[in-house]
Amino acid sequence: MTTTRAALIRAYGGPEVLELGTLELAEAGPGEVLVRHTAIGLNYIDTYHRSGLYPLPALPHALGVEAAGVVVALGPNVSGFELGQRVAYATAGPGAYTDARVVRADLLVPIPEGVSDEQAAAVLLKGMTVEYLIRRTHRVQKGDTVLWHAAAGGVGLLACQWLRHLGVRVIGTVGSAEKAKLAFEHGCDVPIVYTEKADVSAQVRELTSGAGVSVAYDSVGRSTFQSSLRALAPRGLLVSFGNASGKPDPVDVLALAAHGSLFLTRPTLHHYTRDRAELLGSAGAVFELVGQGVLHPLIGQRFALSDVRRAHEALESRQTLGSSVILLG
Repeated sequence: MTTTRAALIRAYGGPEVLELGTLELAEAGPGEVLVRHTAIGLNYIDTYHRSGLYPLPALPHALGVEAAGVVVALGPNVSGFELGQRVAYATAGPGAYTDARVVRADLLVPIPEGVSDEQAAAVLLKGMTVEYLIRRTHRVQKGDTVLWHAAAGGVGLLACQWLRHLGVRVIGTVGSAEKAKLAFEHGCDVPIVYTEKADVSAQVRELTSGAGVSVAYDSVGRSTFQSSLRALAPRGLLVSFGNASGKPDPVDVLALAAHGSLFLTRPTLHHYTRDRAELLGSAGAVFELVGQGVLHPLIGQRFALSDVRRAHEALESRQTLGSSVILLG
């Protein structure tokens, strides 16, 4: 059994618990593939695993759920992949902050020509998140108006690009004038700098002639949850898919009636990629739009594996623009 370099944690906590070490690397077993990573995606969910909000199976454990790389070994009973093939994954669970990893073959997706490893690591999880949110959690239609919080983040920018492609009007919230400009350039029709607005929902009402939006996509959590509810039109849907500011407070279901017979859902990517057909369909839709130039992931930050603490500090302080990746030599 060999070892692989890994950015891991031995206890839950802040960025300071991350350390560079080694983990044992088993041989690829039946139905498994050994992947040498070339690029690793950084995602906000990584901070939830690090803090213990989403507990890991055991400690010590490497973080990270998304990576791209090259197939270097095939276990028994693996078909559809070959040595040297470029692949990516985003649904294999934590453990991607490593030089190499054994991954179930049915969780890998081929990286097509025209999409780089760096792009794949920056776009797969975030792009599939956008795909299921706007096509399956709530299927948006041309002419709709939606509210999207954190519109200048990695998921937000891809969402703005995709929604613009579909002819959907996007009202987005951002944290600064710089991020407002970035979101607008990527398809956000009306960026709202939430630090300058006392009541975002009132601004949304004004922008929609009092009607509100049919759907609000909220990955921020506690600090935006109530304003998201107030921004919805009657029978509107609040899609709460993240907790960047902390978990929302418990919901009084009667409040959903008071705000207009509203709907509320808390979806996860895992439940929208439960079988291989769904996974390949979602990833295929993302990579197709990347190839067409509809989706062009902005990689605002690049880190080395040894610099992962600083990467987490940047993520949590909202200093990042677009996507962040760890690049391996």
